[in-house]
Amino acid sequence: MMDPRIQQYTDAARRMKNGDFAVEVSLAPQDEITQLGQSLLELGKAFELKTKEINTLARLTEQVNAGLRLEDTLNLIYDSFKEIIPYDRLSLSILENEGSLVKARWVRSELAAHVIQSGYSAPLEGSSLKEILSSGCPRIINDLEEYYQQNPQSVSTCRIIQEGMKSNLTCPLFAMGKPIGFMFFSSIHKESYKDVHVELFQQIAGQLALIVEKSRLYEDLVDLNELKSRFIGIAAHDIRNPISSIMSYLNLFENGYLGPLSEQQLGVMQRMLSNCQVMLSLLNDLLDLSSLQIGMLKVEFQKSRIETVIQSSVESFAPLASAKFIQLNVSIKENLPELEMDPNRIHQVLNNLISNAIKYSFPETEIHIQVSQVADTIQVCVKDQGQGIPEEDFPKLFQEFGKARVKPTGGETSTGLGLSIAQHIVQSHHGQITFNSTVGKGSEFYFSLPLEQPLKKG
Repeated sequence: MMDPRIQQYTDAARRMKNGDFAVEVSLAPQDEITQLGQSLLELGKAFELKTKEINTLARLTEQVNAGLRLEDTLNLIYDSFKEIIPYDRLSLSILENEGSLVKARWVRSELAAHVIQSGYSAPLEGSSLKEILSSGCPRIINDLEEYYQQNPQSVSTCRIIQEGMKSNLTCPLFAMGKPIGFMFFSSIHKESYKDVHVELFQQIAGQLALIVEKSRLYEDLVDLNELKSRFIGIAAHDIRNPISSIMSYLNLFENGYLGPLSEQQLGVMQRMLSNCQVMLSLLNDLLDLSSLQIGMLKVEFQKSRIETVIQSSVESFAPLASAKFIQLNVSIKENLPELEMDPNRIHQVLNNLISNAIKYSFPETEIHIQVSQVADTIQVCVKDQGQGIPEEDFPKLFQEFGKARVKPTGGETSTGLGLSIAQHIVQSHHGQITFNSTVGKGSEFYFSLPLEQPLKKG
């Protein structure tokens, strides 16, 4: 409830603002006015502190939502909370082994020495931290040396004193009603936390717990995703070798090096080779996907001519196009300059676009491959007279394993990885890839590559 005198002054100010200058205000004694002013000053300081706290937490939450790893989040907390809480050392410990072990996960200090480093652990049972968890309230020790004299069995107190700390505030962290660890604020001065409000730290600890837990879960998810990608890469690599070996033997049979084959046997061999090729293509896509997900897709730039890459891809797919009576038309602008690219990777992009065009086109149609220079880029366009793609399927095209509802016209298979990988390759060249498509009229995929890579200019 507002103090009556503050209410009186507020009402008087409002009336004066509205043009009523005949305002009478009964003046209070000087000491009362001084006391009232002091209260207003303290209220203003508390409001300012609360505003800083809210803004700091909001900024932290925004950064975490952007995908910060735990260490980045904790460094941000260290740099952000000094205006709210005094400390020279900040550390986080996490509960592990179903809550039986307290393990130091991160520490940062203004001093060089870290006696308690990341990885240090101790049992929760028998420690004073268990009591803090039970109470759910922060613990303040304003004189660590005196506390250690009274509790000489506390190894962690001895270690933190060796780091030069004189006072400490320990905040238990709870996320979704479950204890997850502790945040330790330590100062090189005694009684740094003498006048702090425990309720404020409980509120801050609650927010920090959610931020830390979310950041930790995000980090675990990233690590698991990297582990999955590495596993896929290893598995695909190990499977690819025996398939390549099988294909080599099949080629020997097909070419008659291991004796003559009947027409029926030759047909079986060719089908086996075709299926092996499909599997090998899938494994290569999985290997590329694995490399992309862990940021290790290898791209080697060199001065190259796009015409050479185009002709190589067209020659590779000419037999497939011929089998469906599809005509491949190539139009390349004369005197195109060389450009910096990885020819093998761009060959991979072209193979995907031409393969898709053949796969989804009807027999006895045409595919046009056009190459030209547009400003400081080389643009390649692959245009078919196929079925076209429904507009509602557009968002799926460059997604991993994304497939449109359009089916191949010759029963061919598709992994749904090709366009996603092609997009990453083009983007690694600082280029762009996009498309136009109309149902019943066909699709047009085109990508552009800069003549020079930005990092190599000048």
